[in-house]
Parts: sequence; structure tokens; C-alpha cells
Amino acid sequence: MLDHRPPTAYSTAQPVHVFVLEDHEELRREVLLPALRAHGFRVQGAATAAEFYRLMLAQRFDIVVLDIGLPDEDGLAVAKHLRSVSDIGIVILTGHEGRHHHLRALQSGADFYLVKPVDLDLLAATVQNLARRLPARQVRDAAPIPMQPLRWRLEAGGWRLVSPRGKVVALTAMEQCIAATLAAAHGQPVSRDALICALSQNACDFFDPHRLEMTIHRLRRKALSIANEILPLVTVRGSGYMLACDSDSSMTLSS
Repeated sequence: MLDHRPPTAYSTAQPVHVFVLEDHEELRREVLLPALRAHGFRVQGAATAAEFYRLMLAQRFDIVVLDIGLPDEDGLAVAKHLRSVSDIGIVILTGHEGRHHHLRALQSGADFYLVKPVDLDLLAATVQNLARRLPARQVRDAAPIPMQPLRWRLEAGGWRLVSPRGKVVALTAMEQCIAATLAAAHGQPVSRDALICALSQNACDFFDPHRLEMTIHRLRRKALSIANEILPLVTVRGSGYMLACDSDSSMTLSS
């Protein structure tokens, strides 16, 4: 990275919350995080998409600085997923040069594309300029952030999902089994094989493995249609699926 002299920290009603998703440990911890922090940003970081997804379910981030070459998921796939569910600002920071990579990043939903090694003042200015244009920033500055983020809840023994705003989504037997299995993992990924095994053991005629993907897709769409909110059920490449929600003590798998 190029040398820089941090200017006076930017003044905002609340510090811009930036997440750095970069698997190079030294670059992330010793260079990027300190540099952005010196420019007045609130920063966190991780090396894997799975860790980022886990933290994102419980926190609100304004901008993510995202590497393409991650160990568990392609960074462009992460950008595409983020753009489909949120207005978060996305800055691609990668060693890949060339028009093809730049074009693919923008098509995946990225706002900016920067190539390593990057001038750290340029990175900070990019993040700040992007923050000024985000609708989410206006919401954050206008209203206080709750001490505890609102979460989805699995109730009635796992037979209904309740959105943070109280909308109820009734579940089928297959959906109940999937939601209960994921909720029991407390925010950790559950493998595809483990979900198929749970479905097979709980009186669900489960012969086609593709039914799992179809059922999860339909559950996401049903939750969005009924509650008008994104269900925090994400795909973690190489690991399976992850759901962040609270559950009642009586929750059990279907029988």
C-alpha cells in the first residue's frame, strides 16, 4: 500500500460503519483497518464471507470493502447477494486489473472498483463519497440505532416465523424442519447434507436433493411477500445454510 498522511477525521453525526472483507490477515489488520480508523470511520473486518454474514445479521454496516479472492466464497457472488438484499455501499478492492474484471464487479452491484496497491487516502475518500450518497446513511443519521437489533423469531414449536415488525409467516412441515434445524445451530452454518438428513428423519418424503434448494428459495420468497422483510437465511458456499433468529423454548422438529 502507498504511504499516506491521514487528514483531520471526517465529521459526521455518526461514524460511517465500514466492514473490510479481506483474507490477507496482515493487510487487513495492519494496514486497511488502521488507515480507515485514522480517517474517522468505525471499522470491523473478517477473512471469510461466512463470518461477515454472521456479523451482518446482528449489525448494520454502511459500506463493505470487499476482496474478490476469498477462501469460502467468490467476492463477486458476495457483492451480488448484498445488492439483492440491501442498499449497502460496496467497494471492490482487488489485485485483479483489466476491463473484464472491472465490468463484472460493476455488474455484480459494486459501486467502486479499486486495484491493489491502493493509495489509502484515495480509499478513504472513496468510502466517504459513497457514504454521502447512501439512503441508509440518511436513516442512520435521522434516527437512533436500537441497543439490540430487531430479529426474526421462530415460535409455536417452530411452526411460524415472526418478523421483527410482527408479521407472521406460517410454515409447512418441510419449512418447519429446515427452520428449526437452522435455528438450533445458533447462527452457525448447517451443511446441506445435515438438512437433508433432518428432513428424511422427520417424516418428509425427501427423495430429490434439489428440493432443499427449491424449498429454501420458496421460503425466502414467502417471507418477503408476507412480511415485506428479508429473511436472514443465507447460503454459505462450501458450508451450507445459516439462519439468524430467536426461538422459543418449546421448539421441536416436526414428527
